[in-house]
Amino acid sequence: MFIEKVRPRWYTEEIEAVADLARRFCAEEVLPNQERWFAEGATDREVWRKAGELGILLPDIATEYGGSGGTFAHEAAVAHELCLAGDTSLRPGKQIHVIAAHYIERYGTPAQRQKYLPRLASGQWIAAMGMTEPGGGTDLQNMRTRASRSGDDYIITGAKTFITNGSIADLIVLAVKTDPTQKAKGVSLVLFETKTPGFRVGRRLKKVGLHGSDTCELFFDECRVSADAILGGREGQGFAQMMQDLTYERALVGVNCAAVMEHAYAVTVQHAKTRDIFDKRLVDLQHVRFELADVKTLALIARVFVDFIVERMVAGTLDTELASMTKWWTSEQQCEVVSRCLQLFGGHGYMMEYPIGRMFVDARIEPIYGGANELMKELIGRQL
Repeated sequence: MFIEKVRPRWYTEEIEAVADLARRFCAEEVLPNQERWFAEGATDREVWRKAGELGILLPDIATEYGGSGGTFAHEAAVAHELCLAGDTSLRPGKQIHVIAAHYIERYGTPAQRQKYLPRLASGQWIAAMGMTEPGGGTDLQNMRTRASRSGDDYIITGAKTFITNGSIADLIVLAVKTDPTQKAKGVSLVLFETKTPGFRVGRRLKKVGLHGSDTCELFFDECRVSADAILGGREGQGFAQMMQDLTYERALVGVNCAAVMEHAYAVTVQHAKTRDIFDKRLVDLQHVRFELADVKTLALIARVFVDFIVERMVAGTLDTELASMTKWWTSEQQCEVVSRCLQLFGGHGYMMEYPIGRMFVDARIEPIYGGANELMKELIGRQL
C-alpha cells in the first residue's frame, strides 16, 4: 500500500494500531454483511454497537463524552480502512454520524454533550444531519423548514430530503429557520429526537450508488421540541456553525476519495495480472501498464495531498480554501481513476458483482455532497 512508500508524519504507532483494529473489524463485521445491506438498503444496528464497543465509532471525540479521545488522524485511519476494504454501506452513514457528533461536541451546551455524545459513541444511538430540502440544494440560507417559538417550546414544520441515516437515526442535527425575516442569521440547528410525535420518515430513495446506506425523505408536522434543543442554546447561530464545520467534512471526503483510488488501483492490478488475453496476461500489454502507471501516480499524489490535509487538521490550521481544494480535486480524481480502472476490466467491469463496478457508481456522489465542486471552486476563487 502507499502508506508503506510515503509514511506520513501523522501515521504514528498508535494510529497504526487503530488502523489495524479497523481493518479486522471490516473483515469480521462489515464485509460479510455487504450483500445483505445492499439488498435491504441500510445497515443494521448491531454493526454500529460493535463499532462503538471497539472505540472506532467516534475515535476523535473526548473520552469524557464517551469517545476515544483521539484526533482527526484517528478518524482518518478508520475511514481509510473502511474504503480500502471496499465498504460503501457503513462508511457513508458513519461519516455523517461522526460529523453530527462533532457539531454537538464543538457547539453544544454541557448538558447537550453529556446527554447525546455517550449514546452516539457507544453506537446505541445513530445520528443524521438534516440540512438539504426539496428544491433547496445547497441554498441553506433560504430553507423553508420552520421552528416557531411557542412558550418554552418550538413547533417544527417542514421537510428534508437526501438524508443519510434518515430511516435509522435516533437523533438529527436539524437545520431550521427560527427567524424567517432573516437569511443566514435566521438559521438555527436543533437536536431533534426522532421519537418526537409528528415526525415521519418517507421513502428510502433509490440512488445511483451507495446501495447499502439509506437515504430518505423526512417530514416534520408540527413537531414540538423543548427550547433547550437549540444547539448551543442560542438562536441564529446555525448557519455560522454549518459553515465552520464543513471544513471537517470536506477533509474527511478527501481521505475517503484517496483511499478509494488506492483500492481501485489494487483490485485492477490484481485483475490485470490474472486475466489472460491474446495468449498473455492483461498486464503484459503496454497500454494496460501505461494506464496503471498513470492511475498509480494519481492515487499516490492524492494520498500525499490528503496526508498534508490530515496534518493541518490535527494542527488546527486547515482553512476553508484548503478544505475546498482537497474536496473538489480528490473527488474528481476518484471518478476519473475508477472510470479508467473499470475500462481495464472490460465487460466484467460493467457487472455489479465486481468491486470496480460498484466503485464506479458509488464515486459519482463525491463531487456533489459536502458542497458541490462548483461551489468549492467558487470558495477558492474568492481568495484570489
